[in-house]
Amino acid sequence: MSHKFPLRATPPQVSTPLGTKIQANRANFPILRGLSLYRLTITAGCFREPHWHANADELGYCLAGRLRVTIFASGNLHARFTVTAGEMYFVPSGALHALENVGPDEAEVVITFSDEQVEDFGLSGFVGCLSTAVMGNTWNLDAAALAGLRRSPESVEFGRAEGAPEITEEDGYPSPFKFAIEARAPLVANADGSAIVARRDTWPALRAQAMYSVRIHGVGMREPHWHPETAELGFVRQGHARMTVQSPGGSADTYELHAGDIYFIPRAYPHHIENLDGTEVHFLIFFDTPDVQDIGLTGAIPGFPAGVVGPTLGLAAEQVARIPRLPADLLMVGRVNPVD
Repeated sequence: MSHKFPLRATPPQVSTPLGTKIQANRANFPILRGLSLYRLTITAGCFREPHWHANADELGYCLAGRLRVTIFASGNLHARFTVTAGEMYFVPSGALHALENVGPDEAEVVITFSDEQVEDFGLSGFVGCLSTAVMGNTWNLDAAALAGLRRSPESVEFGRAEGAPEITEEDGYPSPFKFAIEARAPLVANADGSAIVARRDTWPALRAQAMYSVRIHGVGMREPHWHPETAELGFVRQGHARMTVQSPGGSADTYELHAGDIYFIPRAYPHHIENLDGTEVHFLIFFDTPDVQDIGLTGAIPGFPAGVVGPTLGLAAEQVARIPRLPADLLMVGRVNPVD
C-alpha cells in the first residue's frame, strides 16, 4: 500500500468559481488512519460556508491570502480572527465555523482532521432539511417572512459574500484558536534545517493533533527516525525530496516528493527524508496527537553497547567506534556523501 498520494495531480471533488476543495481521505488514500486532509482555495470576496465536523477536530495552515475565521463553539464560545500565510487556526470537533476570504487575492489553506474519513455538515444543508414554519418558530418570525429560504439538504459549500468585507478591531484580537507558527522560535535550527512546532506545549488549545513546520536545506537530511505513538501526515509546500519508509515484514517504500504531494506514515514506522537538490524543502507535517515524540538513530544507536551494535549492523568494532556518542537526537543532519 503506497505511503504517497499525488494531491497536486488530484482533481478537486468540489470545484466552483467561488472555491475548490481537494480531499485526501480513507476513500482515495487507503493507508490513512486517524488523519485526513483537505486543500481549499477560496476566491476573493467568497467564503467556505458555516459548517462543522461531527467526528474530527480541524487544524488549518494558511498557504496564501487572508482569511477571516469565525467560530461558535460549545458554551456559547465566540471567536473571530484573521490568518495570513504562515499562520494557523484550530476548530474543535462539532464547532460551527466559516472561512471568509477578506483579501484581494485568492486564499489557499491546507487543513487536516483527526479522523481518516471526516464527516461534514453545512449550515445550508441542515436548514434546508427544515420547514419554514420550524425556522420561523426558531427566530420568532412568521413563516411568510422567510419566503425564498433555501430548500435543499445539499450544502452549498462555497458562497459569495454581500458587500465589501468590513475588518474590525476585533478581527485582530489574540485568540486561543490562532497560532502564528512561522513567527515562533524554532525547536531546532542549524545549517542543515529547522523545525518549528505547534503542539500542546506551545499551543494549549490542541486536543488531538500537532504540526511541525520543517525546512531541510540543500545539504540537509531529516535523520532516520520514528514516532513511537504518533502517525504522520506530511504536505510538501516546496522543494524536491526523497523518503524511505519501512513496513512490518521488511518491505520498504522509497519515493520522491514534489511540491503539492502528501505522504502518510503509520505510528512507529521508521522513515527518513533527504533533500534532493540545492533549494530548501519545506514540509508541513501533521500528527495525530498533540504530544509528539521522536526516536532518531543519532541518539539511539550510541545508547547500546558497541558489542551489540556491531554485529547488528554488520560493522567491525573500529567502525562502531567512529559513530558519534550523542546523548540526544540531532533531528537534522548534514550530507557528507553525494545523493546515491
